[in-house]
Amino acid sequence: MPVVALYNINGEQIGEITLKDEIFGVDVHEAAMHDAVVMHQARRRQGTHDTKTRSEVRGGGRKPWRQKGTGRARHGTIRSPIWRGGGIVFGPHPRDYSYKLPKKVKRLALKSALSAKVNSGDIIVLDDLRLDQPKTREMVKILDNLRAGAALLVMAERNEAVEKSARNIPTVKSLGASYLNVYDILAYDKLVMTKDAVAKVEEVFA
Repeated sequence: MPVVALYNINGEQIGEITLKDEIFGVDVHEAAMHDAVVMHQARRRQGTHDTKTRSEVRGGGRKPWRQKGTGRARHGTIRSPIWRGGGIVFGPHPRDYSYKLPKKVKRLALKSALSAKVNSGDIIVLDDLRLDQPKTREMVKILDNLRAGAALLVMAERNEAVEKSARNIPTVKSLGASYLNVYDILAYDKLVMTKDAVAKVEEVFA
């Protein structure tokens, strides 16, 4: 089972914590992580792109010239797709890009991402992370103590003071353990988790 150091908010090691092998010690499956990241990005797409078909563009209500006798090609409207200013054929229209991965693949991807952080030594476990009131300065100080620059902070439950303290720092994001996902784990250099958050992840994903 992986054993990592346990720190306090002053950056001092106060002990060690043993992580569950089936969550933090699996063989890293890169294909599953790739699939999870692609799915996450697809679900974030707005899908509001739209082009107008020949029935939606303005004008073209009259036949431009008579059918026969002019020597020119026959046309019924100047808003045909082959005319300048005409409609668009097979253009994009509003759609939902989201889709779902099988539950087993999602779990494998998350476990692989967590195990990759353990393998690279980029996971930091805190005994606790509490702030009396939102203070960005205090959060910066804590991260400096932990030597965590671009970091994902994971709490057992959403903590308003921590969230507000972290959201003004462009390289930091805070999450509740229930919202942990592969994309955010891989997007940040360091994964900072409280001891309670580790316990909750092990309970949910075991």
